[in-house]
Amino acid sequence: MKLRSIWSMLLALLATTSFAIVEKQTYVVHMDKTKVVTSNLKQWYEGFMDSIYTLSTDEEEEEGTTPPELLYVYEHAISGFAAKLSTKQLESLKRMDGFLFATADKMLHAHTTHTPQFLGLQFNKGLWSESNLASDIVIGVLDTGIWPEHISFQDSGISAVPPRWKGTCENGTMFSPLNCNKKLIGARYFYKGYEASFGRINETDEFLSPRDANGHGTHTAATAGGSVVNNASLFGFASGSASGMMYTSRIAVYKVLWGIGADGGGAPSDILAGIDQAVADGVDVLSLSLGGGPMPYYLDDVAIASFGAINKGISVVCSAGNFGPSFFTVANSAPWIMTIAASYLDRSFSTTIKLGNGQTFEGSSLYTGNATSQLPLVYGKTAGGEGADFCTSGSLNQTLVKGKIILCRSGIISGEAKGEQVKMAGGAGMLLIEELFARSHVLPATSTGLLAGRAIIEYVNSSTITTASIDFQGTVYGTRAPMMAAFSSRGPNSVGLDVIKPDVTAPGMNILAAWPPIRSPSGLTSDKRSVLFNIISGTSMSCPHVSGLVALLRSFRKDWSPAAIKSALMTTAYTMDNTKSPIIDVASNSLPATPFHFGSGHVNPEAAADPGLVYDISPEDYLNYLCSLNYTSPQIAAISRSPFACQKNSTLQPGDLNYPSFAVNFVGEARNSSMTYTRTVTNVGTPNSNYTVQLEEPNGVAMMVEPKMLQFEELGQKLSYKVTFVGFKRDANVIFGSLVWVYGKYGVRSPIAVTWRNIGG
Repeated sequence: MKLRSIWSMLLALLATTSFAIVEKQTYVVHMDKTKVVTSNLKQWYEGFMDSIYTLSTDEEEEEGTTPPELLYVYEHAISGFAAKLSTKQLESLKRMDGFLFATADKMLHAHTTHTPQFLGLQFNKGLWSESNLASDIVIGVLDTGIWPEHISFQDSGISAVPPRWKGTCENGTMFSPLNCNKKLIGARYFYKGYEASFGRINETDEFLSPRDANGHGTHTAATAGGSVVNNASLFGFASGSASGMMYTSRIAVYKVLWGIGADGGGAPSDILAGIDQAVADGVDVLSLSLGGGPMPYYLDDVAIASFGAINKGISVVCSAGNFGPSFFTVANSAPWIMTIAASYLDRSFSTTIKLGNGQTFEGSSLYTGNATSQLPLVYGKTAGGEGADFCTSGSLNQTLVKGKIILCRSGIISGEAKGEQVKMAGGAGMLLIEELFARSHVLPATSTGLLAGRAIIEYVNSSTITTASIDFQGTVYGTRAPMMAAFSSRGPNSVGLDVIKPDVTAPGMNILAAWPPIRSPSGLTSDKRSVLFNIISGTSMSCPHVSGLVALLRSFRKDWSPAAIKSALMTTAYTMDNTKSPIIDVASNSLPATPFHFGSGHVNPEAAADPGLVYDISPEDYLNYLCSLNYTSPQIAAISRSPFACQKNSTLQPGDLNYPSFAVNFVGEARNSSMTYTRTVTNVGTPNSNYTVQLEEPNGVAMMVEPKMLQFEELGQKLSYKVTFVGFKRDANVIFGSLVWVYGKYGVRSPIAVTWRNIGG
């Protein structure tokens, strides 16, 4: 090594005194790790550099070339190194055994949690222009509380709290009004209902205050409205500048969920109290990443309280639930709520799973250690006793699993807890059969994806000797997106079949946002790692994305109602991914997703700021809709909180609700039967505009629209149209289509779902 250094200095001296230095560039070089035969990677790659230099100079490279310069050695996230190389040195490197590929270093500007960029938001432009962000919008977050000291909630550069704000910050365990600032302007907690139903809150694990011990509330609050934080990441994953969707908004938290992990939850009475107080305090948007199963609206506490909020002009955004891929599972389905599904964004945390039979699969993990070698793979009975296929507590046999990779199915306990069980039993790694969740595992482990999991089970069941290895690739951008997450709850809307739910989809898979430092990223008590940001998944993560977008639109379009804002986000949503193909559903072998998966499509906030037309709905319209569902006066009163008389002899149908989508339900074979619905649109685009209709008719259904052109003369003008659906052939139980009003740059799109229901069903 000393001789090499002497020669390097001599060559450098000669170059500076006699020749022009050959220009070199920095490359990141990816290497096949299996070709490395030493544990001293730095020495190994320095040997590569020597060989490259010798080879390139032997081939009479131009004078003035200096030896390659090794900058970094990568051994955790990727396998390889970074080096400054001349063009001929790079060509020499490509012929070396183990070389995979090299990428030229280039300036990378800071990303956000990446979702704002994925959603098309740009600093100082459009919805993120300085004038729009200066508006005082308050987002109320009902969740597990907040970690107030987190840098995501710092108030630097924010103006004084608006005088209209009536909220406060309450005292409690490790929390006082001094924890609030011009960013976090409200913090309350509601627990009486929880304690009445489930017993005393365990203050060993929880704070009897707005302080967040769980992490969920801190994460959702930061996603919706967190301040800009530079150099945010989780162990170097997803590195960039983190911010909420409306990063200048005010945040008010209402702690209504209690407990850690699977045992956590909230009492409906506390949630109602939280919403009620938020309305009184003066929030503009309510974000609720919570909910139960589908139930009639008059029994749904969230629906009831949300109606009270929208009656005051407050937008309510809720998560659709995580009970996919089963249909009829969507929660928070009241038409006055904006219900959000979850999808992937174009960033992944990739791993490579290689089986002994040569098959390879792409997985997902946030593990920060080294890759595994090819190790024995065990599963089920070859790993232990009852419950070993799920890797539950005490199910794994140390003798059977020591030094091996264990295949585990999802369920019963968390994926991180399964990894803990594998590690305690002496396992060397884990393959977890589940969707591609990125988890902060405590041992070399990866999610496999659902389809790959089936193939891996088939492999272990068909061979006597099975092996696998896991290699960790780190953060990867540019993957196919959006795709519908398998866990995201789906329609149809079992409570009201005449309204398509969910409404839209937004990023909810592997989202980076703020995290309390007292809770480990894995959530395991044995995990002592402390982080400021964490990556988690769920419709709980997609919901606050839209809550923040609603706040942006509310600031931009101050005269719009909650229904108009929802309409704008729905009619401008897109249904094609970044490969210009239909958005797929990862749970159905990559078949195209439908409105029962994503509603109107994936949110497009900049387009929603100027949608052309909106479908507006008043609180009274919603109550008339309940009348069309044949709700009784007491049932309607439970929602309206005041007497409301349904019109006698009304011909109003459920499908006449002025919703930005169409759900058509035929009974039986429906041959030549028809339904006619009425819609009214409001012009918010340009004064003199003529919109023409374009139809994508569902198979077996004819559509007639009257009139076929809507001629507007001024802004704010309302025009109505009727659309008749005639079912003449039952090709399938559910068929989809669309209706689009087109004028210039505007395409006001409404999805259509036609369902044939059996008689009596």
